[in-house]
Amino acid sequence: MSIVKAALFLLLSGNATYFVLSGNTSKAIDACAWLTLLMLFMIETSFGRYLTSAAMTRTLRVIRLLAGAGVFAATAGYVFENNRLDAANSVLWILVVVVLELQVRISRLNERYRRTFVFLATGLYIGLGVLVVLWAAQGMWFDAYDALLWLAAFAAIELTVIEPHHVRKV
Repeated sequence: MSIVKAALFLLLSGNATYFVLSGNTSKAIDACAWLTLLMLFMIETSFGRYLTSAAMTRTLRVIRLLAGAGVFAATAGYVFENNRLDAANSVLWILVVVVLELQVRISRLNERYRRTFVFLATGLYIGLGVLVVLWAAQGMWFDAYDALLWLAAFAAIELTVIEPHHVRKV
């Protein structure tokens, strides 16, 4: 893991800790779930070729399923709380992950529809950038910082990942 990725992961871990301690359940679940998914993705893309045991594969699937359920629970929480910015943010990030997963796990799709994936990802990232500006405009500085940090983390992933031979289909 590069120093930049390690620093981003450390900062995101600090943000998750803040959200847990702040007492906002939806944000705490959201931050911890996304951090877990990021960690799993980094493990798979960096060490996927070593993750060969059936027990390890099952464990990673269960953790991913629980984290994914956390993301959807937090998104539902934002909707019920009428927290539009966080709900929109969650939906956009879910779509980013769908696009990224398709690119990584089905490499022939990525090769065939590369321009489409770039177009979709660009639109999603622009939408996420707009949310950063909206949070900042509303004086919600920590939310803006957190969103900007996640954009940086995914930019680092996008720039260095997508080496399909490193990812195991777990």
